[in-house]
Parts: sequence; C-alpha cells; structure tokens
Amino acid sequence: MKIVFAKPETPTTGTYVVCVHEDRKLTAEAAALDKRMGGQIGAALGASRFKGRKGETLDILAPHGLSVRRVVLLGLGKPADLGALRVQRIGGSLLAHLNRIGETDATVAVDVIADATPALPVIAAHLAYGARLRGYRFDKYRTAEKPEQKPSMKTLTLGLAGFAEARKLFAPLSRVADGVDLARDVVSEPANVIYPQSFAERCKELRDLGVSVEILDEKQMAKLGMGALLGVAQGSARPPRLVVMEWRGAASKRAAPIAFCGKGVTFDTGGISLKPAAGMEDMKWDMAGAGAVLGTMAALAGRKAKVNAVGVVGLVENMPDGNAQRPGDIVKAMSGRTIEVLNTDAEGRLVLADVCWYTQDRFKPVAMIDLATLTGAIIVALGHEFGGLFANNDELAARLEAAGKSTGERLWRMPLGEVFDRMIDADAADVKNISADRAAGSTIGAVFIQRFVNGVPWAHLDIAGMVWSKKDHALTAKGATAYGVRLLDRLVANHYEEKAG
Repeated sequence: MKIVFAKPETPTTGTYVVCVHEDRKLTAEAAALDKRMGGQIGAALGASRFKGRKGETLDILAPHGLSVRRVVLLGLGKPADLGALRVQRIGGSLLAHLNRIGETDATVAVDVIADATPALPVIAAHLAYGARLRGYRFDKYRTAEKPEQKPSMKTLTLGLAGFAEARKLFAPLSRVADGVDLARDVVSEPANVIYPQSFAERCKELRDLGVSVEILDEKQMAKLGMGALLGVAQGSARPPRLVVMEWRGAASKRAAPIAFCGKGVTFDTGGISLKPAAGMEDMKWDMAGAGAVLGTMAALAGRKAKVNAVGVVGLVENMPDGNAQRPGDIVKAMSGRTIEVLNTDAEGRLVLADVCWYTQDRFKPVAMIDLATLTGAIIVALGHEFGGLFANNDELAARLEAAGKSTGERLWRMPLGEVFDRMIDADAADVKNISADRAAGSTIGAVFIQRFVNGVPWAHLDIAGMVWSKKDHALTAKGATAYGVRLLDRLVANHYEEKAG
C-alpha cells in the first residue's frame, strides 16, 4: 500500500475520511463539508450510535455534493487522550475498515481536526504509521484466494497544510515498520523454509543497510567452547549458526554498544523430552526472539540511528534423532560452567547461556537485553497482555517498562533473587537447566540465564505469550506480531541514541 502526504484538497475518487472527536461536535472545516453534503454528516450523526470513540467508523455512501464513493467518519476519542500510540491504533483500525469495505484509495482530512495535541503533522505521521503496521499480511502461500478475500487498499493519502513536515516525520517511522515487517516475515515462515542456515542468510540482507554481519558455523562455535548451544543442535540434520550483526551509527565507532541477544530455535520439538503433538506446529515461532533482534537491527540501521548496537542470535533446531542430547547429559558452556540437562525441552536457556556470554565477553556492552519465547509459565502468569521482564538493573528495567508503555508492547517486571538461584544448583554439575518442580518456571529460566551474564546491566524478556496472536488487533493482524521491535527501537531512541545538537 502506498502512503502519500499531500495538500488538503477534497478528493474526487475513493473514500473521504473525516475525523470526529468523541463529543461529536464538528469543527468549522467539517461543518463546511457537511454543508456541501446537504447536511448528511449531521443527519448521520443524529441517526446512528456513532459517538466518535477511538477507531469508531460510520460510512455515508454516495454523499451529496461530492464525487467520492463515500465519506467515512472516523472517531478520535477524547481530544485530551490523543497521544501518538492512540493515533497509531486509530490509523490501524481505519485501514482494517477500509479493507473490509473493499476500498482501494482513501484520503484522510487531517486538517479538520481542531485544537490538536500533538500537532497535525505528528498526528498525520502516526496515523500513517498505524496504517502501515496494520497493513502487513503474510499471504505468500495462499494460492486460491478470491479477490474479495484479499486486502483492497492501494493508496492512503493524508491531507494537511503541513504535509511536508508530516512526510519528514513519517520517514523514520516507516523504517521501523520495515523492521517490524522483516521480523513478522521470518517468524511467519514454516520451519522447512526458515532454519538456522536460511535465517542466517536473511540476516545478510542487512548489509545493504550498512550493518556488519558475521556468521559462525558449528566448527567455529566448538572452537569457542559453546557446548550449551551445540548440545541443543546436535539432534538436528540442520547445523546451527550464530549470527553477529553490528550497527555503528554513533559518532565514535568504538563506543560501547547496546546489545540485543535472541533465542533462535527455528523449530522446537522438545528434543528427547518430546512435546505433545497437539499444537507443536506453533513451535515454528520459537525463534521469535531472534526475529525481534533481526527486526530491531533493521529498524535502527534503516532510520540511521545514532547509536552503536549489536544483535547476536543463536540459531538451532531442537530435534529428537539418535544423536540428540539426552536428559541427564552434562555439557560445558562457553563460560566454563558445566550444565546438567535434566529436560531437553528447556533448551532456549542453553542457547542463551552461550549467546549472552559471548556477547558480553566480546563487546562489553553498556547494557544487554535478551529476548526469548522461553517458558509457557509466563503465559500462565501474564496471559497475552504483557511480556515478562527480569532485570539485574533497576534503571534498565524502568526504561524498558516506559518504552513498552509508550509503544503498546507492554512489560511486567518479575522477580529474581538468590532463593530462586539456589533452586538450580546441581548435584552432578555447576548448574541444572530446570528446578526440582514446576514452581516459578519463568523465574527459574531467567536466573539460569543470569548466571551467564557476568554482571553487565541486563534484562531478560520472556515473550512467549506475545509473539503470535490468534486474533486481529489495531496494529497487528492475527499471526506474527514482531513484538519487541518497536519496544527496543523506542528504548534506544529515548536513552542510548546520540541527540542532535
């Protein structure tokens, strides 16, 4: 879909979208349009239940006095609540509505919004951003769809006097949306298409954006001593990969970076500790943490963020063949610690043990954040409303929570502590990968990873409940959400990126 910012002119084709606040009072501009339409807007408001609530729509077909097919009234909600995130969600809801009614082109009359905060160019940019996010659809394998089943929108125009400023504001948002779409693409692909080697190849595409991409194979990882990651991979015919992505956008290329680490289990059968068959197809998205890291790096490089950032993803398949890791095996991680593997389905923490140690040891980051679909327990605790946040640093945790609130990718801080850490002390090795029972499952995963952090300011995001949606939302259709990309981009923009001037 093409997005255009233009002068505020009444369109002659398609749909004309007029914004209305929750009080349903028309601005002078909207009242003038109503007069041209012979009072149809006022009549429609009086005859309907439309209240102007956020994202609410009301269609007026074949409007009198205009040559467009319809006018759509778009609810903005209360003027005092019109922040960036709300505007994005309204933009997403509008696009979904336009596709439902089969429209191909629409013009939004941004200038009819009165007394707006934020300013109209900001509103226009974020309306477009929300529409862009909601417009994603993974349909490359759908070969028999009828035309009426496909999205219809081709062009969305936002009309306002400050169109040039709006276009300028939208440009970096569009680059973030590119990163979101990339993450959604890799998470949506089936495991016969995205596996460690092919995921690594997708990472190479970031070189076109100026990102340095280095790929380590199993021999190189073995030389580094990554026995924890390699133990997970040994049951698969698909060899593992470790991908290091570096974006050096700060004035000093040698300044310590912020680091993102991703769990990239491209398919998780559970290994010898085999998962139940029902629902196992969902485990194609057990690499969504790595997908979020890939998307974040693409977003930062795409908008030329003035920051040094490193993304490291550990890519494996967890399969149960004759060479697979067995419950009771002991492996040595890159840190030198030995791990007793009591459950081969607690594999993501083993991958991150080596990924996090390698990242902090090589790059000495100012902060390190790992993302992983680590535990089902976090879904029991937080449902599909919040990602779980674990951190050894209060300032980093607060920054992440604030970024989550402003982007809608919300986090809820969960506990760490010595009492939990003692629960993974092992009899036969330095540490075991699960505790004796199912209690505090998400925290147990987090304290395990923490043993391989080595004191760097660190946060672990358990995003198992957030990376795939079974229903449509304002900014995401059902399917892969790319949770974490917008969150981390905002974290960087707010706290780690060099400011202009």
